[in-house]
Amino acid sequence: MISDRDIAGKIKCILTDVDGVLSDGKLYYDSTGAETKTFHVRDGYGIKAWMNAGLHFGIITARHSDALTRRAKELGIEHVVQRSADKWQSATDMMSAMKVTPDEVCYIGDDVPDITVMCRVGLAAAPDDASIDAREAAHWITRLPGGSGAVRELIERLMRAGKNWPTLSKEPPC
Repeated sequence: MISDRDIAGKIKCILTDVDGVLSDGKLYYDSTGAETKTFHVRDGYGIKAWMNAGLHFGIITARHSDALTRRAKELGIEHVVQRSADKWQSATDMMSAMKVTPDEVCYIGDDVPDITVMCRVGLAAAPDDASIDAREAAHWITRLPGGSGAVRELIERLMRAGKNWPTLSKEPPC
């Protein structure tokens, strides 16, 4: 069996879906009809810690959301593809820009459209409430559901295994 430490040593990039992973997967509309989303602050802390360690992070989603654009900007995430018609092509383009190979990538997704990427990267993860198909494609399943800190849980597991999770004895990552 491959240990978390061995896996963590290979992973240099995390790519994620949005709906059902960074958000709870529910669609909310305000009184003007604009879509809104909620994001967990712990995911944000984990993403900042990951990027502050010199590692890559990217977002791929089939939908478009102004709320996502804002959240990605707040966190300093440069690699964001919205309205992706082909998640594997979007992932390939990101990997090329980041100069990483599929084996160095972890992808976390929650449903059928994510599986083409999950099956081609070094580590596939899914939130606890992911679809059956996504769970079957995943190497790791978080204890937390999407939108409730699942990305933070994944990042913390990888960084603790790699001995680079920030502790109170170090400067906070954000």
